[in-house]
Amino acid sequence: MDLKPLGDRLVIQPSEQEEQTSTGIFLPETAKEKPQQGKVIAAGPGARKDGGDRISMDVQVGDTVLYAKYSGTTIKLNGKELLILKETDVLAIVQ
Repeated sequence: MDLKPLGDRLVIQPSEQEEQTSTGIFLPETAKEKPQQGKVIAAGPGARKDGGDRISMDVQVGDTVLYAKYSGTTIKLNGKELLILKETDVLAIVQ
């Protein structure tokens, strides 16, 4: 991985959306919804408190997470579309 997020930021690889509905209809690219689930591929060291101490992250590399629909910044790296967002934008860890 060529990215190391800073502070309480995460790099997420969004899950692929279904190409076909349960009834067999194929969806064009424009009809697909923005994904809200992905795998954490890099995590920063955590935010800092006022005194300078680090606040540990609840989310770890390898976790599958649900995140807010329009959160974060989308980037392309090595042909992959990735999302960089703050830990506070993560809604839940999928277990």
